[in-house]
Order: sequence, then C-alpha cells, then structure tokens
Amino acid sequence: MRLLTKLTFISLILLASSIATGQVAVDSRIGQLEFTKDFVNGYPTNETVAKLYDELDFQRAVQAYLWSIPLVGFVNWQHVDGRDLGAKNGQLILVETYEDKLGGLTFNVTTPYVFSFVDLLKEGPFVIETPTGGQVRGAAHDMWQIQITQMTEPGKYLFVGPDQEIPADAEREGFIVKRSTMNNFFVGVRLMPETREERIAVLQQIKPYAYSERSNPAARPFIRPDGKEWWGYQPRTMEYWERLAESINNEPIREVDRYMLAMLKPLGIEKGKEFSPDARQKKILMEALLVGEAMAKANDYDKTRLEKAHYLDGSNWHFATTADWNQRAEHYQQLDGSAAWFYEAVTNDEAMHGQETGWGQVYMGASKDNDGDWLDGAQDYVLRVLADPPAEAFWSITLYDVSTRCIIVNDQKKADLSSRQDLQYNKDGSVDLYFGPEAPTGKEANWVQTMPNKAWFPYFRLYSPTKPFLDKSWILPDIEKRND
Repeated sequence: MRLLTKLTFISLILLASSIATGQVAVDSRIGQLEFTKDFVNGYPTNETVAKLYDELDFQRAVQAYLWSIPLVGFVNWQHVDGRDLGAKNGQLILVETYEDKLGGLTFNVTTPYVFSFVDLLKEGPFVIETPTGGQVRGAAHDMWQIQITQMTEPGKYLFVGPDQEIPADAEREGFIVKRSTMNNFFVGVRLMPETREERIAVLQQIKPYAYSERSNPAARPFIRPDGKEWWGYQPRTMEYWERLAESINNEPIREVDRYMLAMLKPLGIEKGKEFSPDARQKKILMEALLVGEAMAKANDYDKTRLEKAHYLDGSNWHFATTADWNQRAEHYQQLDGSAAWFYEAVTNDEAMHGQETGWGQVYMGASKDNDGDWLDGAQDYVLRVLADPPAEAFWSITLYDVSTRCIIVNDQKKADLSSRQDLQYNKDGSVDLYFGPEAPTGKEANWVQTMPNKAWFPYFRLYSPTKPFLDKSWILPDIEKRND
C-alpha cells in the first residue's frame, strides 16, 4: 500500500511537470496564465499577477458572502426596522397579519411574532421583562444569530454588553443577568394564546427599558408595520457589503473570524476604516454577490451536502435547521449549515431542533416533489397529511417565495394551512392540502395559491412534536403533482 501511494504521488508530480515545463502559457479554469519562461521556472507576467489577484479576491469575497449571511441578515433587518418601520432602540414590533409578515424570512403565519433589536452602546445595559403564565416562547440572539439565552421563563432579563460592567446590585434586585458577546442583539418571542385579546394582554406585559431607568421606566409602546413595506432578506446590492463593514466596525472581533477578516482587507473591508471601495473592488464584490447567492441557493435548496438535513431515505422532505444553535460541530464551524439555514430563516436555538430534543418545534422543508422535480408555481400539487399529526400544540404548513424566502405573495393573500383552521378532512382523519394557481373545486378551504411566474417552497411545522414523529412511526408523505 505504501509503495502504491508513493508511486501515485510521483506520477502526479511527473504529470504536473510534463504539463507545465516548457510552456510559457498555461490554460486554467480562470483562463490563460502566462510566465516569463515556463510555469515551473518562470515568474508570472504582470498581466497574470493582476488576473490572479482579481481571482484571489473574488474567491475570497464569495466565501465571505456565505460566511456572513447570518450576520448581514440581522444587521440589515435592524437597519430596515429603523429606516422603514420607525422603530426606536429596544422598541417591540408586533407582526400578526398576512400583510405585517410579508417582509420576514420564513415567518410562521399561524402565530404572531414580537421582536426588537437593542444597541447596548446607546443606552447601556438593557432589560426585557417577560410576564408570568407561560404564554411567551422566545429567546435572545447576538448578531451572528447565536443564542444568548432562552426567554421562556418569566423574569427581568438584564443584557450587558461585552465591555460593560455588570451592575453591582442587579442580581440582588432580581434581574437575570446575561452577558452579550456583541454590542447589538435581537429579541424575538411568539405569543401563544389563541385569541387576539389574550395575546395583546400578554404583549403589554413585556417591558423593554434601559437598566438606568429601572426605577421609573419610560413607556416604549409596541408598534406594527401598519401597511409600511419592509423586507428582511439580505440585500442584492452593494448595501450587502456596507452592512457587513458596518458591523465589523461596530462589534468586537471574534477569534474564529480573523482569517476571514484578513481576506476582506484587500476588498476594502477592515475594522477601524471607512468602507470606500474603488472601482476594481466594487466590480469584484458585485460579481461575488451574484455567485455567492447562487452558491447559497444550491447549498440551501439542494441540501445533499448537509447531514443534519436528512429526514428519511427516499423522502424529499428535509429538516430545515441545518446547523446547531451555536453553529459549531466537534471539529469545525458549521459554515455550510449556517449559510443554508440563515439564507432562508432567522434565529436558531435549542427549541428549534425538536427532531433532536423531543420538545420545542420541528421545521421541515421541501424544494422538490415526489418525482424529484423542483416545485413550480405554475403546477398544481397535493399533500396528504396523514391522520393524527404528531404535534401536541398544532401543526402548520406555510409557503414562501424562493426569491425572498418570505411568505408567498399571491392574490389570495394567504400563505398557510394549519390544524387551527377549519379544513376539510377525509373520512380516515387525513387531510389533503392543495397548492397551485387555481383552487380545486369544493376544496378552497384547503388551498394556497401559487403564482405561475415564481418558484416556491414550504415549511411544515410541528409544535411540541410527539413520539410518533420522533420514532418515525408517522411519516410525512412527499408533495405530489395533480394532473386531474
């Protein structure tokens, strides 16, 4: 075996030498490379040096795009909340209607969301007070979308920045102290009561305020989009890189990111310096934006490289949460898993991995039908959900546009079907759900409209999964084409 390995290695060296020796110009995947003598014995020409530097920076920018998807997703969303919705620091935003939720990455239409971004440099340590009663499910995340803490237990959560001192009397005063690794962070909660009246009553008990105001907190009433258009997906313009540069300048540097920051420096993104790219850098960054997103789509919607996505052999459903909540495997950062999840979604915590924990939520996605064909807005489909779906709380299916990863925009103004709706069930307890441009006659209640000029994908959610799902005695069938 050792002899074979040694001979193979020598053969490869000889092959490479035979190709390159004596050739002043060498063909490569990036075009022709020219040298003063030949590849082995000469220097690259000035033109080739310039080409290689451009390619080096392009490759690094593409990988920087994939690496920074979770960070830019949050930084841009924070920017949009302030610019488009008028949200102040720490102010809660309630989204509960179809129109409210159009801008959120893979939002669930069934339950309302409440969220806020906090900049700890603006007002110092900050408090989010949650009510008793168990009607709130939430968590806080840093700007890399890594969980800081679950917030399902009631209490006064005090968040302290990386360079801020913990107030001496905080714990004695009953505050639950949490250290944020970043100056900015996100808080998101779901309001679980079924009636709007109950939900608003719970929401009014969630109190955000600066710790310095604790004796007499200023009122920070929640707001809603109220018809204002907003979009939380990552930009497809130079704004993407502007948001990245902004965060690098505003936040501490993680040790794990030092190599990536070295790669960004020749592209004009460097901590402590204003981002002002020249024409060459702009061209490379825009090209990398295109190729980077194309790679993100392949990585996200195909998922064949992501082990954590696997649901069942032969099934076209997959688990959407493709990275651990801390984005770390035993020996590496989960770069591809994080890029796939955060390209189409926001936040990641223990409660979102119900297939592993046996509690919380399960998020299942699909991009192909039972024939292995990509889902198409011009095609009619049916999904049969078998009797007794294994969810203690409820189940739902929501459709999203591939272009934005936000809830599908259709004439029907409806994106979901769920066990909380008045659906038509079959005699055996199963239910047929329909997706397509036109409603099936007599089955309108079980239908979500798709648009012929758009691709779409669904999330099937189980809230509080039960044993039949966990032991796979209950299986979710594939989506099938309807040809009737």
